[in-house]
Amino acid sequence: MRRHAWVAALLVSGAAIAQTPPPPRPAPAKPAALSLEQQDIRAQLAPRNYTTLAAEIGAKISRITVKPGQSFKSGQMLVSLDCSLQQAQRARAQAELDGAQKTHAVNKRLQELDAVGKLEYATSEQSTLKARAELDYANATLAKCRITAPFSGRVAEQKAREQQFVQPGQALLEILDDSSLDLDFIVPSKWLAWLKVGQGFKVAIDENGQSYPARVTRLGARIDPVSQSVNVAAVIDGHFPELIAGMSGRVLLAPPAR
Repeated sequence: MRRHAWVAALLVSGAAIAQTPPPPRPAPAKPAALSLEQQDIRAQLAPRNYTTLAAEIGAKISRITVKPGQSFKSGQMLVSLDCSLQQAQRARAQAELDGAQKTHAVNKRLQELDAVGKLEYATSEQSTLKARAELDYANATLAKCRITAPFSGRVAEQKAREQQFVQPGQALLEILDDSSLDLDFIVPSKWLAWLKVGQGFKVAIDENGQSYPARVTRLGARIDPVSQSVNVAAVIDGHFPELIAGMSGRVLLAPPAR
């Protein structure tokens, strides 16, 4: 009996031990976050000037003289619209102005001879002014049929096609000026003690593995109180045809050795 009781107690004790969950393992320690000064400073090349050209009047596109990636010069015509209706309106405005000017010239001569009333003379003068304003309006509208480049650069994207009818405000071309490429990046705010406008450095571009000279152009006007960082603007110092907007790289800039 005693032996049976001892065996039963031993079995109960073993079952209790088996049901006891193992102690939790300690969580692995998280790696310490790198400070901004220890991280690679990244920057992306951006064009100094870029814009979207849009139609100012409703018309059909007659011709687009440039393709995506193609270069152009400032003042070059990029898009021409079919403005036959606007040309007819300008011709009518010119004819009305010619007629009004002739009538006014006759009335002016008659006034000198006291052969026309003041009201009739004033009316002919106002008709001339109105006709001239209509012609100016027609000329301004006709000028919108030719869309020229506001600066020299390249076409980033074509958003319309020839023979397509476009509405006022509809985008036609995205263009950018890649003659000067900017860099924007973030540095620790304590670098302001030695980082100055005009300071030179290098940037290693990921896409081709080459390094290029750059120069600081602006320092941020405000420090981020959370990250203790400040924005820095720079520019690639020189013209390198192989560089295009959108490339990115690592800024080779570090505090001076003490």
